Amino acid sequence: SKKKLDIRFDQTNQELYVPGLTEVSVKCMNDVKEQMKIGRNNRTVGAHNINEHSSRSHLVVTVTVVNKHKDKVHRGKLNLIDLAGSERINKTEATGERLTEAKSINKSLSALGNVIQALGSKDKKKHVPFRDSKLTYLLQDCLNGSSKVMMFVNISPVEFNFQESMCSIKFAQRCAAVNLGQAKKNTESEQIVTLKQTIENLRSKLN
Repeated sequence: SKKKLDIRFDQTNQELYVPGLTEVSVKCMNDVKEQMKIGRNNRTVGAHNINEHSSRSHLVVTVTVVNKHKDKVHRGKLNLIDLAGSERINKTEATGERLTEAKSINKSLSALGNVIQALGSKDKKKHVPFRDSKLTYLLQDCLNGSSKVMMFVNISPVEFNFQESMCSIKFAQRCAAVNLGQAKKNTESEQIVTLKQTIENLRSKLN
C-alpha cells in the first residue's frame, strides 16, 4: 500500500502504534509463515546498477506474545527488522523514483546511526533523537533500555564495495559499544488489563 502511515502514542498502554496496520492472531508456525509470505509479496523492490532486486524500504515485523498465568498477564514483543542498505548514488546511478527512495533510506539510516551514537555516549543525560525519523521513532521502545537487541551486519566480499563494507563494520562497532542494561519484565495484573481495555473501549466510542 502507498498510503501514508503515521506513528501514534497510546496513552493507555504507554506504547507506540501505527493506525492502519493489519494485526493478525497466529496460533502456529504455519500461520506465521503465511503472514511472512504476504509481507514479502507486499515489499517494494526495484532495480538499479548495483542490484536488480534492491529493497526500497525497511521491513519491520512485530510479534506480540501474551500469556496469562493465574492473576498475572505477561506481555512480550519481538521486533524483526530488515534494514534496506545505504546507497551511494554515484554507484547506483539512481534517478527519479529510485533516487527519492535512496535519499529516504539513507536519511533514516543516518538517523539510526545518530540514535546509536547517543545511546553509546557516556553522558547518560544526552538527548537521544528518536523522533528524527519514523524508523527510529517506531523502534524507540526496543532501544530504550528495557529490551535486548541483536544485530547482524552484512558486508560484501567484493573489493568494489570496500568503502560500504568499512562503513558497515564501523557502524557495528558503534552498536557493540551500546549497553542498554537489563531487560525488564512486562507484567500486569488481570484487573489492570481489564481496566485498560475498558478505557480503550470508552475512548473509541467518544471518537
